[in-house]
Amino acid sequence: MTDTPSSTVNTQAHDEAQLRAAMHRVRTEVDKAVVGQAGIVTGLLVCLLSRGHVLLEGVPGVAKTLVVRSFARALGLDTKRVQFTPDLMPGDVTGSLVYDARTGEFEFRQGPVFTNILLADEINRTPPKTQAALLEAMEERQVSADGTSRDLPDPFLVAATQNPIEHEGTYSLPEAQLDRFLMKLVVGMPERDAEVTVLRLHAGGFSPRALTGVRPAVTEDEIRAAQDAAARVEVTDEVLGYVVDLARATRDSASVMLGASPRASTALLAAAKAWAWLNGSSAVTPDHVQTMLVPVWRHRLQLRPDAEMEGVSADAVLASVIQQTRVPI
Repeated sequence: MTDTPSSTVNTQAHDEAQLRAAMHRVRTEVDKAVVGQAGIVTGLLVCLLSRGHVLLEGVPGVAKTLVVRSFARALGLDTKRVQFTPDLMPGDVTGSLVYDARTGEFEFRQGPVFTNILLADEINRTPPKTQAALLEAMEERQVSADGTSRDLPDPFLVAATQNPIEHEGTYSLPEAQLDRFLMKLVVGMPERDAEVTVLRLHAGGFSPRALTGVRPAVTEDEIRAAQDAAARVEVTDEVLGYVVDLARATRDSASVMLGASPRASTALLAAAKAWAWLNGSSAVTPDHVQTMLVPVWRHRLQLRPDAEMEGVSADAVLASVIQQTRVPI
């Protein structure tokens, strides 16, 4: 076995540095339209690099839709928006067979899911039947109709939003659906200074519909190359064991009815690798795992009813798990 020439290693490192700089430029472009949500934009980047999907939860008016639209614009990717409503049918999302009177045959007409970034607005307002239509698309990156599977574009990311305070006329996402989201990001209210900046932008004529100031910062090839680079980040057996220990600790928690599954562990590992790569690290450390733990696992835990009645949250349980689990040296 021959060693890799140092020139090849240096070239790869240089290329990855350029890719990393391009990803950071995406954040800069989104900041032109979205103020005070830097953590949400970073979470979207991690999901993109991990080839995952994201659930954005927040009250109306905190720029959930705007941040996704700005993110797609900064990536230069095609995006479509679906407003989920109680009367939305599965075919309205995935597409359906339509009879062509000229040919006398049925042809498949693609739905809005055939895009790079699908904004599923208020996903919990549509019945489970329509919610489930996204399962195959999110997991297999394809849509099946009439016995034929059709691949979705690459890259592909579903960014769904939901309102945590309105429950009338909503349908809670089942665990199988929640599990398909790599992250659940909570979009909070901006700080005072950030809110003043928002008003200043609007007073200066900023239009959230036009997004004229946001420019594409990367190409599709660069995005795919960055995804491949993030997947190559090294992970030691000690860190793998740490992820498993964290998952087992959630299952042993007195407040938890159903803890993190092996799928949750693989999701955490993918996010930690993307976060490590984004920060210029060649290997995943326990710090990377801890940073990604809450957003990746908060929607995967089922708390016991008595714990919920006492005001215990999944975030609090996960913070306790981090404190109580031994960190590898």
